[in-house]
Amino acid sequence: MPEKDPANRPHIRDMPAPRDNPSLTGPFLKRSFTWLFKFLLAGIVRLGLKPWHLTVLGLAMNVLVGILLLQDMRALPGILLLPAGALDLFDGAVARMRGEESRLGAFVDSGLDRVSDAIVFGCLYWSLAGQGEELAAALSLAVLGVSLGVSYVRAAAEARGVALGEGLFQRLERYVALCLGLWIPGALVPALIVLIVLGGITLIQRIWGGAKRLSAAEREAA
Repeated sequence: MPEKDPANRPHIRDMPAPRDNPSLTGPFLKRSFTWLFKFLLAGIVRLGLKPWHLTVLGLAMNVLVGILLLQDMRALPGILLLPAGALDLFDGAVARMRGEESRLGAFVDSGLDRVSDAIVFGCLYWSLAGQGEELAAALSLAVLGVSLGVSYVRAAAEARGVALGEGLFQRLERYVALCLGLWIPGALVPALIVLIVLGGITLIQRIWGGAKRLSAAEREAA
C-alpha cells in the first residue's frame, strides 16, 4: 500500500487554535495549551479519526468512569475524566477541520454530552448513597440538575434563534473541578459545592442573557 505523501500530512502549525471560550478558565487555558491542542489535533487528523469516532469514544470513556465509580473507586475515574473531557473538545474541532459540521452532528453530540453527565453524576450518587454519604450524594444530584438546566436554557434559546454560549462555569470547568474532587482526599464535597454555586451563576447568566436577547429580537420585529 503506497505511503501518504508527507507534504499532504497535517502539520501542527496548520491546525486551528481552540475556539474562544468566555468561561472562567477559558482564556487562560487557550493561552497555556494552544500548542498542545494543535499537536493532539494534528495526531487525531493523521489517524483519520472522524468526529463521530471521538464522540462515541468519549461516551464509552464516561461509561467506564461510571462503572469505576460504582466500584467505589475515586482516583482512577478522576484520571480517566481527563481524556473523556479532551475527546469532547476535539470532536467539534475535527468536524470543522474535515468540513463535516452539521446541525445533526451538533445535536447528537450535545445529546450524548448530557447522557455522559447523567452517567457520571448518577453513578457517583449511587456510590456515595451506598456508602451512607448522604450529603455528598445529594450534592452530586444537585450538580447534575444544574448542569442539565444550563444546557436546557441554551437549547431553548437556540431553538428560538438566539445564540447563547456565555457562562462563568461551563463543561470544561466541570470536568476540572470534578477531577480535583476525585483526586484529592476530602475534596469531593467542596468540589461539588463549587460546581453547584458556579454552575448556578452560569444558569442565571444564561437565563438573563437569553431573556435580554429574545426581548430585543421581539422589539425589532414589532
